[in-house]
Amino acid sequence: MSEFADQVTVAAYRVGWTLVRRLPERAAYTAFDGLAALVHRRGGKGVDRMRSNYALVRPELDAEELEALVGDGLRSYFRYWCDAFRLSRYSAQDLEPRVRLVGDAGAREVLKEGRSLVVFLGHMGNWDLCGAWATTYFAPVTTVAERLKPEELFEEFLTFRESLGMRIIPLTGGENPFGTLVRAARQGAFIPLLADRDLTSRGVTVQLLGHNARVAAGPAAVALASGAALYALGVRYERRADGSGFDVVATFSDLIEPGEGTRTDQIQDMTQRCMDHLGEQIHAYTEDWHMMQRVFEKDLDTAGGR
Repeated sequence: MSEFADQVTVAAYRVGWTLVRRLPERAAYTAFDGLAALVHRRGGKGVDRMRSNYALVRPELDAEELEALVGDGLRSYFRYWCDAFRLSRYSAQDLEPRVRLVGDAGAREVLKEGRSLVVFLGHMGNWDLCGAWATTYFAPVTTVAERLKPEELFEEFLTFRESLGMRIIPLTGGENPFGTLVRAARQGAFIPLLADRDLTSRGVTVQLLGHNARVAAGPAAVALASGAALYALGVRYERRADGSGFDVVATFSDLIEPGEGTRTDQIQDMTQRCMDHLGEQIHAYTEDWHMMQRVFEKDLDTAGGR
């Protein structure tokens, strides 16, 4: 049964890639809005977790406002998937107007000087679209991807992302990702890393909008080990002025430099400052934070540990 379910999952994604990219843009996104509404009505563990996470970062909302925000969050999440299925049809010229950077002067100067750039990302907006755009208009991307199940699905996503010009390092089951990233960072690479959730059990505890959250220490650790510059980046959707759809806005933090103390102290401090920037973005654009997993320590403790 497990093997059959895996085959169905892979087949469903292949159908999505084939059909969705052939639809007219408005029709495709309207269909995915409908899927988001259906999932919202049906509920489930992912929807419940999104609601719980949103309630923590937006405590000022009443129950009706929170539920409306969850609906907006699911539409944004499904927009991400519609984007992903359609990315392969876009040329470099198609991609160019779809991403707007804010506060990027310092990061561009780092790259211009031939230095490496590490970016602390959250599960916000569309980081795949940003990666595809960046490889052409900013700098080629080297990053790490969680190994999905089934394996064939992971290979599909790996091939897809590499076809966009990204270099993808599997989190598990391959070469040591930390050592590989440090070597890449010493050679002038641009390394954006999803880090607002700890996938390794070696993360650090930080404050996210007043709550303890367990996040990845990798971006700060790679920057310290390699001498690369570290920034945090919040990514969100923005409706086009003509109302025809959405593009992406990516907002850089200030440069996050090492402070005093031990290496452990520096990683803790740098990661907290990354989350401070990301927290501002999450609070302002909560619907674009696609966090449907446990990230807050109170939930991790309830689940039986980290």
